[in-house]
Amino acid sequence: MHPVLEAISTNLQAGKAKVVKELVQQALDAGVPVQEILDEGLLSGMNIIGRKFKNNEVFVPEVLVAARAMNHGVEVLKPHMVDGKVKSIGRVCIGTVKGDLHDIGKNLVKMMMEGKGIEVIDLGTDVEPAAFVETAREQGCQIICLSALLTTTMGMMKEVVAATQEAGIRDEVKIMVGGAPVTDAFCQQIGADAYTPDAASAAEKAVEFLTEKTA
Repeated sequence: MHPVLEAISTNLQAGKAKVVKELVQQALDAGVPVQEILDEGLLSGMNIIGRKFKNNEVFVPEVLVAARAMNHGVEVLKPHMVDGKVKSIGRVCIGTVKGDLHDIGKNLVKMMMEGKGIEVIDLGTDVEPAAFVETAREQGCQIICLSALLTTTMGMMKEVVAATQEAGIRDEVKIMVGGAPVTDAFCQQIGADAYTPDAASAAEKAVEFLTEKTA
């Protein structure tokens, strides 16, 4: 492995966005392939942060600065990605359900998923069931991720499951649910595919689903 890749990973974990940006450029100048910079530099650093976050070794602020550093690195790579050599492992749409305006958990899941090489379409908060269905259909999303932080809004998740059934796309998408009041039992009760307790597990589960689909 090129030594610059390890430096990218280490600085990303420390949240040093400016350094990461410079190192990614250095790696490009040294002829390191784009996919390698992404996988072994940026994504590997983000994966380590994801693991540490799951084990409570780092917390939300560290995840946020690492994700920011990763985005800076990706920006440098973007112009070199258009030739189709770097492909995402799948596409996900995510949002907080109708009536709920909480977005920190959702944003963390989005960052963790992007850190695993997944393309994420963020619908924001207070999202109507129909918007999830339309996005999944139009953008070809393989997974719909639903977030709710209130017991009063988590019932909307059931509406989204129902909306995918009505639209005839239920068999084509996996529906993942999460948020403080949500449980595995609730997930099964509403007919969703997976409940995950935290952002890191959500990203891992999504990778599992996406690699199943491509296998």
